[in-house]
Amino acid sequence: MANILVIAPHPDDEVLGCGATIKKYAELGNEVYLCIVTKPYTPDWTEEYIENKKKEIKASNEVLSIKETFFLDLPTVKLDTLSQKQLNDLISDCVKKVNPEVVYIPFFGDINKDHQLVSKACLVAVRPKPDSRIKKVFLYEVLSETEWAKPAQKIEEVFIPNNYEDISDFLDYKLKAMEAYKSELKQYPHPRSLEGIKVLAQKRGMEAGLKYAEAFMSLREINN
Repeated sequence: MANILVIAPHPDDEVLGCGATIKKYAELGNEVYLCIVTKPYTPDWTEEYIENKKKEIKASNEVLSIKETFFLDLPTVKLDTLSQKQLNDLISDCVKKVNPEVVYIPFFGDINKDHQLVSKACLVAVRPKPDSRIKKVFLYEVLSETEWAKPAQKIEEVFIPNNYEDISDFLDYKLKAMEAYKSELKQYPHPRSLEGIKVLAQKRGMEAGLKYAEAFMSLREINN
């Protein structure tokens, strides 16, 4: 069994990107940890919203059987006001605490600047140092972030999955976990809706000959 770490720029990114995979591997006996990088703050968000967000995170985590969540508590949509080194160090510290074998990180080409900065910091934190236990690193896609990015100028800016996780038995958990984030859910045809999540899972499943799948880009896999 392995320690698995999922790094999410914002609460709900972990569900949208790999919620069913989290549940699947937790059920198989692995310990799955979550690092949420940012949090809302006043006056941009109300105290009521902030307190409710904490409840949403807890409820969603319980659905997915996440062992422990680490909160970096950095300001949402203001990560570009911090130095890249500060962000690198905070995420690296979390990686050291968990000491994972498998890490899931956001795609660096997403439209959201927080996603881009977190992804770059993750690339620093998961470097294959001689003493690292990390054997697998995957990039995940986030609805209304990955597919809404600017037109790609280079091939590396395109999310091209090469790893598919069969989630046919776990999609319902992903949907239930997302339902816990009521403040983030939208109405279909918005992609960040329950219907939108299911449509993407069907599409990714068809690409791999599966009923439902979550898709990833394999950044690195080390076999001993």
